[in-house]
Amino acid sequence: MFAVLKTGGKQYKVQAGDVLRVEKLAADAGETIQFDEVLMLGGDAPVVGAPLIEGAAVKAEVIDQIKGDKVINFVKRRRKHSSKRTVGHRQKLTLVRITEILASGASKAAPKAAAKAAPAAAEAAASDDLTALTGVGPAAAKKLAEAGLTSFAQIAALSEDDIAGIEAIKVKPEWVEQAKELAKG
Repeated sequence: MFAVLKTGGKQYKVQAGDVLRVEKLAADAGETIQFDEVLMLGGDAPVVGAPLIEGAAVKAEVIDQIKGDKVINFVKRRRKHSSKRTVGHRQKLTLVRITEILASGASKAAPKAAAKAAPAAAEAAASDDLTALTGVGPAAAKKLAEAGLTSFAQIAALSEDDIAGIEAIKVKPEWVEQAKELAKG
């Protein structure tokens, strides 16, 4: 059985066990990745997508992050007072080994749920701009976030003992008072 998958703007015909050099993917060596954009499944009963096959996927294991061969672009203009220019480039690639081809039953629900949860968490964290507190700049807001304080309500709920226990940044009592006012609305 073979599959035609799409990644990095290119299409690849793959079988289980194939090793591919694809455009750089955000994955480390040893991780398992899944390509959901399957255009065709071949074998005894070929299936062609319109444009993709629903539920089909190709699983692969990342072998390494590599650089491609050097490509040299040389431009020379003829005649007197001409110019020359040489530019080199090495494309970053990911080396993957195809482990299996799934005709159906690909796990799409988990990535979508995680993708929906991540913006909601980011929106909740971004709803309170801690730099609105007097004396809190971007650097102090970052240190507060590292300490786990991302909202006005969290800062307003701090007691004297909690303030003393925070080592990342010295929380000022006036920040707590301002946070109480901003948390109310």
